[in-house]
Amino acid sequence: MKERKWQAEWIWGGAEASPRNEWRCFRKTFDCPVDAAADAELHITADSRYALYVNGTRVGRGPVRSWPSEQFYDTHKIGHLLLPGRLNTIAVLVLHFGLGNFYYVRGRGGLAAEAESGGTCLAATDGSWRTAKLAAQRSNSPRMSCQQAFAEVYDARLWEETWVSPVFEDGEWPNAEVVCPVGGGPWKKLIARDIPFLTEEKQYPSRIVSMAGVKTPVYSAAIDLRAQMVPASANHANHVGYSGYLATVLHMPDDGAVTVGFPNGVRTDRFYVDGNLCAEWTGEQPERYYRLPLSKGDHLLLADVTSVDHGGSFHIGVDGESAFALRSPLGAEHGPTPFITVGPFDTVELIDHRENVSLDKEHPAVLEVGSVASEEQLRTYAAWIRPVDPGLITEEDVFGANVWRTKARRFAVPAAMNNAILPVPEPAVIPTSSDDIELVVDLGKMRTGFVGFEVEAPAGTIIDAYGIEYMQGDYRQHTYGLDNTFRYICRSGRQAYESPVRRGCRYVILTFRNAGSPVKLHEVYFNQSTYPVAEIGSFRCSDPLLNEIWEISRHTTKLCMEDTFVDCPTYEQVFWVGDSRNEALVNYYVYGATDIVKRCLKLVPGSGDMTPLFVDQVPSAWSSVIPNWTFFWVIACEEYVHHTGDTTFAEQIWPSVRHTLIHYLQHVDTLGLLNMRGWNLLDWAPIDQPDDGIVTHQNLFLVKALRQAVRLAESAGRAEAGKPFSAAVDRLFEAINAQLWDDTRQAYLDCVHSDGRRSSVFSMQTQVSAYLCGVADGERKRIIEGYLVAPPADFVQIGSPFMSFFYYETLREAGRYGQMLDDIRFNYGRMIEHGATTCWETYPNFEENRSNPNRLTRSHCHAWSAAPGYFLGESILGVRQAEPGWKAIVVEPRPCDLTWASGRVPLPQGDYIEVSWRLEGQKMKLRIEAPDDIRVDARFPEGVEGHIERRLHGIGFA
Repeated sequence: MKERKWQAEWIWGGAEASPRNEWRCFRKTFDCPVDAAADAELHITADSRYALYVNGTRVGRGPVRSWPSEQFYDTHKIGHLLLPGRLNTIAVLVLHFGLGNFYYVRGRGGLAAEAESGGTCLAATDGSWRTAKLAAQRSNSPRMSCQQAFAEVYDARLWEETWVSPVFEDGEWPNAEVVCPVGGGPWKKLIARDIPFLTEEKQYPSRIVSMAGVKTPVYSAAIDLRAQMVPASANHANHVGYSGYLATVLHMPDDGAVTVGFPNGVRTDRFYVDGNLCAEWTGEQPERYYRLPLSKGDHLLLADVTSVDHGGSFHIGVDGESAFALRSPLGAEHGPTPFITVGPFDTVELIDHRENVSLDKEHPAVLEVGSVASEEQLRTYAAWIRPVDPGLITEEDVFGANVWRTKARRFAVPAAMNNAILPVPEPAVIPTSSDDIELVVDLGKMRTGFVGFEVEAPAGTIIDAYGIEYMQGDYRQHTYGLDNTFRYICRSGRQAYESPVRRGCRYVILTFRNAGSPVKLHEVYFNQSTYPVAEIGSFRCSDPLLNEIWEISRHTTKLCMEDTFVDCPTYEQVFWVGDSRNEALVNYYVYGATDIVKRCLKLVPGSGDMTPLFVDQVPSAWSSVIPNWTFFWVIACEEYVHHTGDTTFAEQIWPSVRHTLIHYLQHVDTLGLLNMRGWNLLDWAPIDQPDDGIVTHQNLFLVKALRQAVRLAESAGRAEAGKPFSAAVDRLFEAINAQLWDDTRQAYLDCVHSDGRRSSVFSMQTQVSAYLCGVADGERKRIIEGYLVAPPADFVQIGSPFMSFFYYETLREAGRYGQMLDDIRFNYGRMIEHGATTCWETYPNFEENRSNPNRLTRSHCHAWSAAPGYFLGESILGVRQAEPGWKAIVVEPRPCDLTWASGRVPLPQGDYIEVSWRLEGQKMKLRIEAPDDIRVDARFPEGVEGHIERRLHGIGFA
């Protein structure tokens, strides 16, 4: 594609180049010639995200995630919105993060936009554009999580919502400042968006689950301790370690009692009041609450917050019937917030978070500060004291207020309350009460996108929104570690708000606070936004349970298709490289999208500036490497080429595949095995996969990656360049079988530790990997086939649906289709039993879930778990590819205990293959519909005979 020439310049405003969590508005009014409107386009990009409006109409959002050196830009058709021969307005809201996370590498604030028609520039960003910080949005709102950016607090009283329209007067706004020309700054190159725009579908909820009067703690706050203790950590997303304390003074006008709470957990067990360690607490982990009987006067509160911190918010609250006040220790000169930090006494940045943290825990201050009983004694440590930066703390803590409800009194839900979720003209009325009024809204199924509502309310009414994924009865699974909230403070009258921050959830908890008169809730909705795909793939069979399982697999996959594949729409929204390999295969059978796969694969080598081993989530500011995730990327590259027949892509990606594999082979030791430090992950289960040493499953998947790299080289026309990898496969094959097989246990051991100690742990994960990667052969292969059917009880069992994907691949290779179906029914059937509309990240027997019988998994929507969407079509319906690009196919049904099945499989070039079969006794009727240029090899299962009917698209039966 020819690179376009830009007349636009990068612009910004305000005093800071990269301010923390700033929403900035830009406007430009311009004349539109009469003959220029119809074909007009607007090209735009921003750092970090934008929402574009033309003449008051929202046109789109973007850009897609990018490496700064190759920033993507969008092109929007705007001719239908322009007013020929009149003044027109472009308005852009830019959300600048001001810190690195798992889907953004910190650059600086910037906007580049250019409207043109027929090669004539209508408007381009320059110093004439007007800009202002969006005053309604509070930049000190909570950090959502280490993976994501910020929740929001929005005060509509402070901003004129007509700022996007032509009638708004922006004369008082200052002019924007030119940052650099296009091609300058951190954005060295602008690249046209390589995928379609995401959908926006207004979805109404299914029901109001409950209505209650609630109370919150008298005081609550959320603090970004990571940024407070280590300010430079905003430039990256690596773990940081620090030692130190958070301190405040609690003043009691009279004797009384208060409760100090940590609704998202504590960093250490060391919480002190007036120098005394508080050992007794209540609550279920991670929540912790301390009830404190206190005398009249001042009391020094100190919490040891020494920790390894990846990012997010630290939540603290105080409640009680007795009056109290918080203030900063050592007087007002220590800032406007009631908190100070003491320290850090030591800090460390961990590129590899599994390193042993060498914080100076014996520093005298670390040992002594907790016993400090007064402000006067605290002065001894004045050199370590800093006020908490007002930009890093908010006392509008929606998450803490939802987790720690000091009162909850449930009411019956009036029938008219459902008007809020129905497209009817009459609003629901939220009554006034001495309590806050809470509505729990069920979206009907998991969603991803943007929460919106329309209300009529008095000024100052607060509407808090909090998204969760699962609830059952009185149990709510709070999103610990994720502040999935926002607060909207109403101006007077009727108003609408749609949060511009993407979220995922099944339930939205709306809490109405501070309303002086009844609030009319005209509607609440969810603007679902996903990758645009048609519902091409399908699967139905004689088992209704399998049909439900296929459906939740399909919906999970869709919700995890954004501008890349993502692991989950709620907790992270991160493109994890290894996850996406399995997600791509499911997508091929369910939706058939290929551009998103290609985009994901091409993004990975951009991390080569961080490490030649490539990082495990991209684009990201976290320098983390999971070797298997890189191996899965190599495998996915070859599978994409085989699926599409795109040899041009093979030529383009081959140098990067070769580059990283060469560097991995440099970590092969004298025994001939991959021996390296890294996040050596395959499954969440307790397999022995140390962060340093020889990990068996890692060696096995390196073999598979090398084999498929050889095939990729052949597709790229570089067969000679792939031959060294064939030799490496042979060497690894021999070394694994010589060094990592245990004759006594008749299995492959999990690892050899860095000190040479052979692991005593044997796992199904390692045996599955050995079979799948073609390293177990002969008698060893036969032995492992026995384990697939009857896993030894003392072997570590599979712990996640992600690992089940590889298990199902292995069962397919072994011809154990019935066992595959049984496993799907059991594990995914438990999800259906609990009302799941999407696939869970882990199984309920996973160790992390056992401490709470209500907790079934962390993420209730995780695309690495959608395996049935692939295997039910590929193995049971029986449609699989026989040649690159699906020029030929094999249709070979595997009925197992089913009597019929039907479905469609999308083709990469468009169109589809439709298959149905019915089994009566040993007779099968098989019907196949496919394009006439695809060769079809139809086969009956062993011992079955029958009739084949093929329909050629547009021709008839043959």
